[in-house]
Amino acid sequence: MKLATYKDGSRDGQLVVVSRDLHLAHFATGVATRLQQVLDDWNFLSPQLQDLYQTLNQGKARHAFAFEPARCMAPLPRAYQWVDGSAYPTHIERLSRGRGAEAPADFMTDPRVYQGGSDDLLGPCDDAVFADPAWGIDFEAELAAVTGDIAMGTGPDAALDGVRLLMLANDWSLRELVPGELAKQFGFMQSKPATAFAPVAVTPDELGDAWRGGRVHLPVSVAWNGRPVGRVDAGAEMSLHFGQIIAHVARTRRLRAGSIVGGGTVSQADAASGYGCIAEQRAREILEHGSAHTAYMAYGDRLRIEVLGGDRQSVFGAIDQSVAPPPLTR
Repeated sequence: MKLATYKDGSRDGQLVVVSRDLHLAHFATGVATRLQQVLDDWNFLSPQLQDLYQTLNQGKARHAFAFEPARCMAPLPRAYQWVDGSAYPTHIERLSRGRGAEAPADFMTDPRVYQGGSDDLLGPCDDAVFADPAWGIDFEAELAAVTGDIAMGTGPDAALDGVRLLMLANDWSLRELVPGELAKQFGFMQSKPATAFAPVAVTPDELGDAWRGGRVHLPVSVAWNGRPVGRVDAGAEMSLHFGQIIAHVARTRRLRAGSIVGGGTVSQADAASGYGCIAEQRAREILEHGSAHTAYMAYGDRLRIEVLGGDRQSVFGAIDQSVAPPPLTR
């Protein structure tokens, strides 16, 4: 099943069911108006949406209309929780070594997570607005899971069973603000602005064999100003699966339905796969050539992130954003 949220002038938008090929959509009004409603009452409402989804795919939905990603908000425009992990060893190692440090000894077994802002999440075609390009504007291509209710102390296998939906994310980062924040020893805040999400959230079964071992075994493609810079397999080198990351977050607290948990910037050791964020590419340049030459993003830059399935069709739709200054300075 594939679900999206259309803009309607409200904070939470209007829930729509989207066809498998992303060509058609249908308002879910007869079942639920918002995605959070469905997550709160998943066992009762999701089968009804599944029926509508099947009817839509069969071409029998009477009030179907052309799906327009530009009209979408994030599938969950605001969420109860957004926690991002870092489960790709190559990413951690390169960034650590690039700044002259060693990677943490336990990063393969002890998840790294931070608590991000979840009250304002960007839609797939919303401008990414930053007040100062000198802050080091960087993208991070990621996969994320949306959970049902997860009890405190839940183990990895049970946590994996609690995954309701999967999404594609761009976890924007302001790299030049990171060192100052980390020096305070109190975590990220200003260096982690609003995260963007692809238009469509999908149930894990939509991925078929590509969803196995708690990982999405599909390449994430990244194009910067129309130039491909990454095609990174999201599953091949993910050291900790989503169940393990979710269980880590739930060790001392329960998670409520609608919590979003990210897997971190996708990364592979093979240089031919490119990169899922600029910081990793700059770290690679430092390690190989002694200095970084790839600049961070500037106003007017455009970014596209997408995942194609084995049938070459877009799974989540594309994140297609431009970097922009605040409205008063345009």
